[in-house]
Amino acid sequence: MATEFELVIVTPFGEVFRGEVRSCTLPGFDGLFQVLPNHASLVSLLEIGPLKFEHKDGKIRYMALNGGYCEVKDNSLKIMAESAEFAEEIDVERALSAKQRAEQRLRSKHADIDIPRAKLALAKALNRIKIAQLR
Repeated sequence: MATEFELVIVTPFGEVFRGEVRSCTLPGFDGLFQVLPNHASLVSLLEIGPLKFEHKDGKIRYMALNGGYCEVKDNSLKIMAESAEFAEEIDVERALSAKQRAEQRLRSKHADIDIPRAKLALAKALNRIKIAQLR
């Protein structure tokens, strides 16, 4: 029985990660879920949230995931994400600026403010800030 599985993470800009891992925890539509070796096949929507995986050598890595979907099949987990950024690569100042801009838009009383878009931008910024702290 396998003790690892292949993890592939792809964004519109290309492949972000490919390697053998022991486990992966993802932000599913209904909450976090974990994929382990020999997992049953599934397809799931992914939300904005933390992605955590354990390399076969035991090292834990974190990423800020901004939605997408995943497929588990034949001891392989493929993630197609809007964006995925390793904790150590997150520009915290940029994330804090994005958070402030989104909060200002949400406080604004202008009729032309796209509230759902501002809420989405705020959720993404907060996720990046949270994941950056896990370096």
